[in-house]
Amino acid sequence: MSILTPPELQRYARHLTLPEVGVAGQERLRAARILLIGAGGLGSPAALYLAAAGVGVLGIVDADVVDLSNLQRQVLHATPAIGHPKVDSAKVRLEGLNPFVTVEPHSVRLTAANARDIIRQYDLVIDGSDNFPTRYLVNDAAILEGKPLVYGSIFRFDGQLSVFGVAGGPCYRCLFAEPPAPELVPSCVEAGVLGVLPGLIGTLQALEAIKWVLGVGELAVGRLLLVDALALRFREIQVARDPACVVCGDAPTLTALVDYDAFCGVTSLATGDTGVETDVHALVRALGASEQPLLLDVREEWEFAIAAISGSQLVPLGELPARLREIPSQRAIVTICHHGMRSLAARDLLLRAGFPHVTSLAGGVDAWARLVDQTMPRY
Repeated sequence: MSILTPPELQRYARHLTLPEVGVAGQERLRAARILLIGAGGLGSPAALYLAAAGVGVLGIVDADVVDLSNLQRQVLHATPAIGHPKVDSAKVRLEGLNPFVTVEPHSVRLTAANARDIIRQYDLVIDGSDNFPTRYLVNDAAILEGKPLVYGSIFRFDGQLSVFGVAGGPCYRCLFAEPPAPELVPSCVEAGVLGVLPGLIGTLQALEAIKWVLGVGELAVGRLLLVDALALRFREIQVARDPACVVCGDAPTLTALVDYDAFCGVTSLATGDTGVETDVHALVRALGASEQPLLLDVREEWEFAIAAISGSQLVPLGELPARLREIPSQRAIVTICHHGMRSLAARDLLLRAGFPHVTSLAGGVDAWARLVDQTMPRY
C-alpha cells in the first residue's frame, strides 16, 4: 500500500503517470535526503525544483545573508528577505512551496572541520558553490563519504555540469587536479553573470539528482556538459576517471580533508604575511596624515565611473604590468577593487615588481561605501 497521502497523490499526479516515476519512484523521492551547498544562483533553482518534485529532506549549507545584488539571479529569495540569513529565507520559501518537504538549514561556512559530518547525513550532494576552495572541499568530502556529487559552475555566459563520485566515474580532481592561481580567477562579483544562466544550470543539477534518486536515464557521469548561453550551444567532453587521482584513484593518497584555502592559494594571497591588508578605518586615518598613500584602483573603467574613493588613480588590473612606470615606486600604495580580491592580486604583482610598500584595501570600495561613505553608490 502506498505511503503517499491523498494530498500527495494529487500534488504529484503528473509524476505518477510517468512510467519512469510512478508511485514507487515518488516514494523514493520522498525518502531521499539531498544536500545543497549554497542557496545562491545555482542552489536557488535546484532547491525549488527538488522541493516541487517532492524530495523528502533538503539540507542547505549557506552562511550568508540575502543582499540586494543577489536578487538578479537568486530566485529563491524575495526582496523582504534582504538582510536575513539565506537558509532561513530558503526554508520559508521551500516549505511554503511544498509543506511535505523538510528543510534542514545549516547556517555555517562549510570547512574541513565540518564538511564530512554534514555530508554523511545525506544521500547526494549538489554543489552550488562559487569558489575553488569550496569546490575542492565538497568534492573530497563527498568522495571520502561515498556520496555522489552533482557539480555545476557558472561564469558570465558560460556554464558547466557533471556528476562525480559515482562508481567507476571520475571526480572533480580527475578533471582539475590543481586549482588555477587565485589572481587569475575573477569571481562572479568581479566578472558578472547573466542572471538566467544559473537558473539553467541549477535546474539541470536538480534533474540529475532526481534521475539518480529514481535510477532512470543516463547520468552525466564521465561527461562534462558545456553551455554557451550567448550562442545557445551545448556540447560535452568526455572525462575519464584518473587512476592516479589523489582522491578517487587506484591508490588514493588524500584520505583526510586539508586546508583548502591554502591549497588554492587563497591564504598565501590574502594573509600570507603581515601588512597585507588595510581596513577602511585605517585608510581614513592614513588619508588624514601628512604623507598620504597612493590609492591605486585596479577595477575597470565602468566600475570606476560608478563609484570611486576621492583621489584614486585608475589602472585596471589587466593593464597594470604594462603601466608600472606610471606608479611611484617609493610611495606607500593601497590597491583597491570592488571587494578586495583583485586588489590582493595587484598587491602581489607590485611586490614582485619591486614596490616595497603595498597593502590592499580589505572589502574594497564596497566596504568603503558601507562603512565610511554611505552616499557612495553600490553595485
